[in-house]
Amino acid sequence: MALSNDALVGVEALVRWNHPDRGLVSATDIIPVAENSGLIVALTIEVLSQSLTQLATWRAEGRQIDLAVNLSPRCLSDVDFPVEVAALLEEHAIDPAHLTLEITEGGLASDAERPLPGLQSLRDQGIRLSLDDFGTGFSSLSYLRHLPVDELKIDKSFVLNMATDASDLAIVRSIVDLARHLGITVVAEGVETEMTLNLLRDIGCDIAQGFLFSRPLPPERLDSWMAARTEPTGEGALRGLRVVRL
Repeated sequence: MALSNDALVGVEALVRWNHPDRGLVSATDIIPVAENSGLIVALTIEVLSQSLTQLATWRAEGRQIDLAVNLSPRCLSDVDFPVEVAALLEEHAIDPAHLTLEITEGGLASDAERPLPGLQSLRDQGIRLSLDDFGTGFSSLSYLRHLPVDELKIDKSFVLNMATDASDLAIVRSIVDLARHLGITVVAEGVETEMTLNLLRDIGCDIAQGFLFSRPLPPERLDSWMAARTEPTGEGALRGLRVVRL
């Protein structure tokens, strides 16, 4: 949610597997297996394909929201990956500016130079790039000068307790100030209370996401959520959606 006007600006795709015996399997179980088996790039392409299909449907209905999808560092080492992403965007007639690809700070910190060509190739297409879990990678801030990123996502470990922990609040405030001076959008993850939301708004954070708004939902339930919890703003639905918190 954009903190300047409470508008719903986007959704993030999350991987889940509805196993016939184990039930719903989360990304924390799926992703390591995909990484170790060499299937992570194929899985990411499939997630992008399904997510862009859904995004195209929403935007055709007048819901002007954007999509974020997480990337493994291995995707950035695959020379064919940017080409496949471009083909998917063309297939679904999605403007690249409506897609954000997220890479964790930890995934870059081990070898900051290696992903740069892949990141730059995606950025050159007009895709937005986000540095996820920022603040947990134990990396030098100097590499931010060279990364072609549009967004920093503050890790929820700092956001969850910022209303009661002065140190966490100071860290979040510092990241927001850093991002502002670099001309980068800043997103706070893990927002669960109105107090936290108000603090983020006061210190100038751009976007908030977290359970205060919604827990992860499948597309059909998210449709119902948007119908019940949002209302058109501006000149009709094409101008965006405003979150209505209960």
